[in-house]
Amino acid sequence: MVWFKRSQFLILLCLTILVIGSMKLTEFDLSKFRDFQNMGDFLSKWFPMNTESLPFLFQESLLTIAIAFLGSLFGLIIALPLSFMAARNTSKNRFVFSVTRFLLSFLRSVPEFVFGLILLTTLGPGPFPAVIAIIFHNIGVLGKLISELIESADKGPMEAMLAVGAKKWIGNLFAVLPQIWPNVLSQFFYRFEVAIRTSLILGLIGGGGIGQQLFIHFKTFQYQLVSVDVLLIMIMVIMVDYIGSKIREKVI
Repeated sequence: MVWFKRSQFLILLCLTILVIGSMKLTEFDLSKFRDFQNMGDFLSKWFPMNTESLPFLFQESLLTIAIAFLGSLFGLIIALPLSFMAARNTSKNRFVFSVTRFLLSFLRSVPEFVFGLILLTTLGPGPFPAVIAIIFHNIGVLGKLISELIESADKGPMEAMLAVGAKKWIGNLFAVLPQIWPNVLSQFFYRFEVAIRTSLILGLIGGGGIGQQLFIHFKTFQYQLVSVDVLLIMIMVIMVDYIGSKIREKVI
């Protein structure tokens, strides 16, 4: 008995070719890790930490969290009604469905970094353009994810409300939304965690926050401050992940 099919062998062969080709294109070479001396010398410059600027860096960390929170929250608020327009079972008509789907696909396909470059160039450096950039991308991502949740929701409650004469938007609000709300919150907290890492990257191009300070300290060779930046980023991400998981446990 042959334990594999011919199609499986072809898939494995194609995958092997793709891996080998990608390794050549990316100059993938594990032998470069043989000498850790340079890395050790570099990391030794990070210590002892320079904690004199800790209050200011802590404030910048709070700014990063604020950027991520507003970008995720406003993204959810805008994406929620759009997701009902982008779901097949709740959209008004095919034209609205197609246009909304295209809009969400466009916003989702453009990275926050690109939105950030455009907005920071036109609006000037600062946290506000970074918030808008995260909002735009989160509208596309959350709109797509929530629309899929709406399409997979149980049709029974919606049909029952329509049968007694309720309007469609009332059915969406009281029949569909309660079913998907726990998963919507779960998606929100996940996007919030992603937005924190995104705000760090936007900080490199002038978006403010701890990411911008990390870039400045690297550029000016202030490695003892870099270690403080990295520590605060680690604490921030871990705390947000912990708080988000606890809230998800309470809701789901």
